[in-house]
Amino acid sequence: MRHPSDNSFAERRKTAADAKRELLAKFASAPKLTDPAVQERRAEREALAAAREARRAEREALKAAENERQLQEAAALAAAAEAHEKAAAEAQQAETNARVARVVADEAARKAERDRRYAARKARQG
Repeated sequence: MRHPSDNSFAERRKTAADAKRELLAKFASAPKLTDPAVQERRAEREALAAAREARRAEREALKAAENERQLQEAAALAAAAEAHEKAAAEAQQAETNARVARVVADEAARKAERDRRYAARKARQG
């Protein structure tokens, strides 16, 4: 089916040229970079970007502070655990030393009793 208005080549060319001219006119009438409204919008966007960057930097600083606090807390816990382990080891060593001392004292007491009995037997015999 054919279009009701049979466009000739010249007509199509004229329509394309008109469209191009309208497009150029649209871009020509667009606000320029020196336009106060454009500069105001640009300044507004830059202010928003700066605020966004400041918030991001603040979040990163808070994260870094939180990480530092957690590291210090972990170090304190590790130091406390190490001190507890050291105290437990010292207590166990003290208990072992006391046990050894008791064994030595018991052994000395047994030896003294044995020597006393030996001396008593010799006294009875002699």
